[in-house]
Amino acid sequence: MPDHDQSDGVREADRVVPLRRRAGGRDRPLDAVIVGGGAIGLACAWRAAERGLRVRVLEREEPGAGASGVAAGMLAPVGEVSWGEEPGLRIALASASAWPGFADELEAAAEMDTGYARLGALHVALDRDEAAELRRRFDLLRSLGLPAEWLRPSACRELEPGLSPSCAAGIRADGEAAVDPGLLVRCLQAAAERAGAEVVVHAEVIAAQIAADVLVGVRTADGHEHRAKSVVLASGAWSGAATWLPSSARPPVRPVKGQVVVARGSRKEPVCERIVASERVYLVPRADGRLIIGATVEERGFDTQVTAGGVLELLREAYRALPDIAELELVESVAGLRPATPDNLPLIGPGGLDGLVLATGHWRNGILLAPITADAIAGLLSGEKPSPEVAAASPERLGLEAGLLAPVPEEVPR
Repeated sequence: MPDHDQSDGVREADRVVPLRRRAGGRDRPLDAVIVGGGAIGLACAWRAAERGLRVRVLEREEPGAGASGVAAGMLAPVGEVSWGEEPGLRIALASASAWPGFADELEAAAEMDTGYARLGALHVALDRDEAAELRRRFDLLRSLGLPAEWLRPSACRELEPGLSPSCAAGIRADGEAAVDPGLLVRCLQAAAERAGAEVVVHAEVIAAQIAADVLVGVRTADGHEHRAKSVVLASGAWSGAATWLPSSARPPVRPVKGQVVVARGSRKEPVCERIVASERVYLVPRADGRLIIGATVEERGFDTQVTAGGVLELLREAYRALPDIAELELVESVAGLRPATPDNLPLIGPGGLDGLVLATGHWRNGILLAPITADAIAGLLSGEKPSPEVAAASPERLGLEAGLLAPVPEEVPR
């Protein structure tokens, strides 16, 4: 980053940009402070600001520094289907259907590209046992009425010639898509700020401001107070460890580690043209020639160390599916933290304290669920009721409003 003039003793990153003035030339108090500047927090800020609400985002690092910066960006509700999770499927399908329009609006508002592409996906089995499991999954997809096609090995290789000869079967899901999370975060920040929202970086929330049992704002480590009608918690995996909230109001969100490998090949001759997923790995091509290989699932708390074992597992399984990855340049390996809840559904709606709104716990689908979450939060802040799909993600289902949750450990990772 370029150096900034620090003659006044204030770092550029710590500045609070003056609020825009609305109709009548008078500043109104903040309608919402959003704690967390990832894809979810920024999307909520953009949609809320579009409605004329005064919004401030507080991000303790840089926008997208959490899970958004590590995500593969798959918009794949069919590929994420699992048994017994129909409510999650409904909200995922609703958000996936919103993505094309969301991407168009966002790119127009930000005058930037999100990297959105309807790539389609091919889910493959690489031996007989995997084929049997894949067939079970295909039967589940059919029972739910989802668009998917069962393919023989030869048909799989016609779609993706680079597939291993060991490919035993596949499921074709042409409706799946992907977006580049890095580009997405930049677009969301630009669109939110153009709509009138503030994005304040290096602003770590350390205390809640509570009056008469109502959350009326927060205080950051630099001593600034940020008062608002509502405080939206969008801190991803760190939401459950928000020690600035009373323990009874902290959502049951835990971190689940995921390691990702990034490789790079030819833009003109990619190793695959669509999302390729096996039982143990997924591969997402980017338009610039990168290939995202992910992701491990590890219950390691807040550990974000990249391990040799994790990288080995990803490369081994990726090679089983697409042997040509052996010729790609290895760009980087990174680890991030997914925000998981007890039932794998997100928490979208009023929290366990008056004035607190939750937009967190999106598990593996934070990028996918950004449009529907943003619309729901903006609507809630405007006094609207949520859609039926979003209602299934209400925090009330876990008893949060009654303060029934177990306390979260006091130690917050830094």
